[in-house]
Order: sequence, then C-alpha cells, then structure tokens
Amino acid sequence: MLPQGDPPSAFSPLEASLGPEACGQCHPQQYADWQSSLHSRTMGPGIGWQLHVMSQPKADACLRCHAPLAEQRSLVAIERSWANAPRTPPPAYVPPDLHRQGLVCAACHVRRHARFGPPPRHVAATASAAATPHGGFTVAPGFQDSRFCAVCHQFASDGARLNGKLIENTYEEWRASAAGKAGQTCQSCHMPERRHLWRGIHDADMLRQALSASLDVQADGAGGLRVSAVLANVGAGHFLPTYLIPEIVATLELLDPDGRVVSQLARHVIARQANLQLTQEFADTRIAPGEQAAFGARLPAPTARGWSVELRIVVHPGRHYEKLFRGVLEGRELPPAPATDLLRQALTRLEASHYESHRIRKALSAR
Repeated sequence: MLPQGDPPSAFSPLEASLGPEACGQCHPQQYADWQSSLHSRTMGPGIGWQLHVMSQPKADACLRCHAPLAEQRSLVAIERSWANAPRTPPPAYVPPDLHRQGLVCAACHVRRHARFGPPPRHVAATASAAATPHGGFTVAPGFQDSRFCAVCHQFASDGARLNGKLIENTYEEWRASAAGKAGQTCQSCHMPERRHLWRGIHDADMLRQALSASLDVQADGAGGLRVSAVLANVGAGHFLPTYLIPEIVATLELLDPDGRVVSQLARHVIARQANLQLTQEFADTRIAPGEQAAFGARLPAPTARGWSVELRIVVHPGRHYEKLFRGVLEGRELPPAPATDLLRQALTRLEASHYESHRIRKALSAR
C-alpha cells in the first residue's frame, strides 16, 4: 500500500489523522466494534515476538495484512532498526503507536487522505463535501463484495501450499459453496448490519451458528447400545474451520449416576493438522459447507438407572500456534528477552481462548 502523502491543507489534525481513535470521534459504534474485533489485535504479541527474530522480507510479508499501511510499516522499521527505516520522525498525522493497532480503519477506508466506503443505506439530506468532515467520502461498491475480504483471506494460486492445497483458501471455498453461488457475501455473515465485528471461530455464538451437533443412543440389537454423534457445517460458507490454526475437539463420555465422567468413549477432531514447520499434513478433517461428520461408540447397556452419555465440543481457536509457541519456549535456545516475554504473553492468550461450544447429554436405558 502506498503512503498517504501530505494531507490537504484545509484538513484539521483530526481529519488528517490515520489513527482509529480519530475516526471514532464521528463513528463511535464502528470504532467500538472494531476495538472488540480481532482486526484491532492483528499486531498483538503473537506476531510481535516474531518481528524480533524475522528477517525484514518475511516480516513485510506478514505486515501486508497485519499492519498494511505504509506508515505502519515505517514505524515497525524504525522500531526494529531496519536498514531502510526512515531517518526522520513520522508526520503529525501518524500516531506513534499506529503500527501496534493492527488492521486500522484507514487500511480499508483511506487512500491519499481521501475517504471511501459502501453506498449509504439511508437517504439523508445532502450537504456539500466542503461542509462535511474530510470532504465527505467516495462511494465504492467493492466494500460489499467478497473480493474485498479476499485480499487477506485468500492466497494467490501460486501461494504457499500444503499437501497440494493452499494454506489460505477461504475465498475460493466460499465461491464453491451454496452461499457463494447464491451471492451471500462474507460481509453478510461477518459484518451483519455493517457492524465492524468480523466474528469468527473465536466467538462461541458465531461458531454455534455454523456448527450443529446431535447425539443419539439406540439399541444395537445385541444387547448393547450404539452412541452416535453427528456434527454438521450448517452455517459457514467455507470449510469449518477454514484455516489450519484452529482445532475443534468433540468427545463422547460415559457418565455415572452422579454425573461423573467414567471414561471417554470416542473422540473426533475437526481440523487441518500439520507439523509445526508446515511441511507435512497429517490429516484434514474439516467439514465442507453443507456436509457433516459422524462418529460414535458401542457399549454395554448399564444394569442400573441414571447412567448417561455426553457429547462435549471444545474449540481451540489458536491450537497450531499454541503448539508452535510452546515448542519454542521449551527449546534449547530461547529468543532474545523482549521476544520471549511477548511469546509467553501470546501463549497465555491462546490458552485462555478455549471455550466449550456444545454439551448434549442423553440418558441410557438400563437392562
């Protein structure tokens, strides 16, 4: 992304600022939503520690989506003392912490200090551009197009692959889905009512809209019971999960009359599992849009009342990174102290992001 350049001379400092807090002065709801979203945390400790050990070319490849403004990359270059870092302080319209604020409003809405956005939803009284902050905005229909999201959520056809499949293929998965063919855009699910929320697998409510779960217990005809669980992708217009970082773990457990877990009957993982170096794929059990996965177990019918089985689903949104970060911390050579501190922070956050999305219990009939 090219630098914004000098702002128009008529702009106030607030109008010229690239900081999201400046946008929030007139767009408080959008700013509050953005603050609650992962877009505001794309430059958290998880990438922060890596910037200490990455080469500049590799870091630039990450910053393309994590902090895409040229002004943000300049701040990172200054902070990391890269060879081509600017020799002068950033201009006044660049907040000194802009590079730490992630995917900011300006990354999508500002080009050479001109503002762009989707068509207005409501007809309002017109005013001259000169009478509106920053000269108003230019309508850009692309904001309502899934291709807008594909810039960061789809690798190019020659991008990194694993087992012949692109590591990031969300847009193409959507295009092939019923949602894509029906014109149900990414924004319709991830930005409902144009809210700047971008909820995904990190959010329990969003996950429950995508994943349905059912549990069934039937006699198997041989004096025992057959316990069956069905997991279905009923709401995601792409594979669930779409990326190789998350892991969804479903377990079937046998409970005694006091509700205590006696044993785990079966376990099913929904994920794209790979080694830490991303050179080998072990399994791909993700669920395609409209598809389902089933697993189960057989067990003897209990001889007393009160026994039950339970289907429990736990989501680990950052499982691959958890394994990677833990492996680095347990390695023989730790990164420099500042990087290690950030690494520990990142791992703590990932471990705290686990949540239970479903719990279904069924009573077992006694013989």
